[in-house]
Amino acid sequence: MATLFEAARACLVAADVDEKVGLTQQYADAFGRGELEAPDDAPAPDPIRMPGRPAKPALVHPRDLPRRGLGSVQGRAAFVHAIAHIELNAIDLAWDAVYRFRGLPAAFYADWVQVAHDESRHFVLLRNRLREFGHDYGDFDAHNGLWEMTEKTAHDGLARMALVPRVLEARGLDVTPGMIVKLRELGDEATVAILDLILREEVAHVAAGSRWFRWYCEQRGVEPRARFRELLKEYAGGYLHGPFNIEARLLAGFDADELAALEAP
Repeated sequence: MATLFEAARACLVAADVDEKVGLTQQYADAFGRGELEAPDDAPAPDPIRMPGRPAKPALVHPRDLPRRGLGSVQGRAAFVHAIAHIELNAIDLAWDAVYRFRGLPAAFYADWVQVAHDESRHFVLLRNRLREFGHDYGDFDAHNGLWEMTEKTAHDGLARMALVPRVLEARGLDVTPGMIVKLRELGDEATVAILDLILREEVAHVAAGSRWFRWYCEQRGVEPRARFRELLKEYAGGYLHGPFNIEARLLAGFDADELAALEAP
């Protein structure tokens, strides 16, 4: 690959999950060695309406996904599959940020290449756990909500940083601790160990979103707290439900005023 942007596009369009993961790790390592650059004079990105996806899982509306308890092996497999699907989407979300937004500081690209690499590791861990349950990725239906928000914010890096890392991905900071408690009560320490790792690393991913959201605001002379509230109202009214993981969100770059706004009725 001649440029980081071409590498990002190759990862985005890869439909086979093994290829997507393999390319992600290959190109992230190449970028870390200084072999891929993000040139300032690169042409504008091509539109990507939908990243490459395997034939399965079928993508359905969230309300059409069956509710399964964690008490059965089948229920835990379905849960792990849902998280694996989120992590696979998160690979594309990170690569799309790299591919979509041009002419930014080198640190921006370094952050999102690292996120893509992390998410690929998370997906592999979850897929392996799913196989231990006797299933594989694609065995359960899934939804497409994460990528839909990516499309809505393709025109504006500020909105992307505010809404994908700091709203959709930050939701994992809120709900994962409760899932860990339930799985630990069921004695599923193998899944708990994976979720513990993901939770720790997702804090850094949301923090990258916070950092670049504020960078965009500074560049545009925009007050970040007020702009975040405006974007929440415009794009994300149905996504936010408490309780919130205050400690994790503070570590991920939210401040006390933002958290108070989130908790306001």
